[in-house]
Amino acid sequence: MNAFVLNLPRSSPRTFLAVSAVLWFGVYKTLEPLSRWLADALPAERGSHLHDALQFFLYDTPKVLLLLAGIVMVMGMINSYFTPERTRALLSGRHEGVGNAMAAMLGIVTPFCSCSAVPLFIGFVQAGVPLGVTFSFLISAPMVNEIALALLFGLFGWEIAVLYMGLGLTVAIVAGFVIGKLKMEQHLEDWVRNMAHVQATVGADELTLPDRIEAGFASVRSIVGRVWPYVLAGIAIGAAIHGYVPQDFMAGFMGKDVWWAVPASVLIGVPMYTNAAGIIPIVEALLAKGAALGTVLAFMMSVIALSLPEIVILRKVLKPTLIATFIGVVSFGIMLVGYVFNSLF
Repeated sequence: MNAFVLNLPRSSPRTFLAVSAVLWFGVYKTLEPLSRWLADALPAERGSHLHDALQFFLYDTPKVLLLLAGIVMVMGMINSYFTPERTRALLSGRHEGVGNAMAAMLGIVTPFCSCSAVPLFIGFVQAGVPLGVTFSFLISAPMVNEIALALLFGLFGWEIAVLYMGLGLTVAIVAGFVIGKLKMEQHLEDWVRNMAHVQATVGADELTLPDRIEAGFASVRSIVGRVWPYVLAGIAIGAAIHGYVPQDFMAGFMGKDVWWAVPASVLIGVPMYTNAAGIIPIVEALLAKGAALGTVLAFMMSVIALSLPEIVILRKVLKPTLIATFIGVVSFGIMLVGYVFNSLF
């Protein structure tokens, strides 16, 4: 029996995917009643701050981790079609405008984060990808990634997820286009500008469905194994906000009527470092306490698109003037998104 189960992904991959999807959905539907039962069983008075915080933590922890594992599994399979070499080949020689849009959309489905910024940047420059197109990809990949979109969909619904995707892509496309038009290639580090160009090509794709399933499992082991501490930390902070912060407290300085809230949230978010899976539980709790949607999403975008570690990493290949331009253009776009969301919701 154990051998049959272990061999199922290779012997009957479609059956394995169907059964896994049914089991995943069944477990997901039990989380809310189970979290209520567990919270009621703990020695905390029902309706108290502690009880509310515990129920938030007990519900969101398995929910976010289950969503994360499912999303990463599916996207790991999809990402097997988009190796770094294939991505470079798709973008090399693309003109600005169309190239910026294509790069931003590829950023959604490619498994690259800020830790990959330098090798990706070097590879794109070597392949002749225009500087502005490269920046569209580097902005989109961490900010409008599949994990952020799927968690937003699971927690807030498709309208917010789609609007976030549209405005996030707009920031990536426009920011990359502006940087490209500024013709700032001279602000690359000299050793990057002097590298020999190479021809980017697309190799043959010989992966089977079982191979892609294994790629999905590998992504789950790698990504979930790496980000779960951030998830737990984010949920713990969110639980504390949910249980102990007064209902309308956040509206006082993160409400839509506070004009300076959006730029302040961006300034606070940039020095921080986490990922979409870690920040979204905090976003959920802030919204429940009266914070404006645009302000909170501007904070989220700045944390995952303009993190201090990414800026430090990019300093290896960019001179300070180009880094400052990158931060300024992206920050302006994020603030614009925040104000748009606040005006619509």
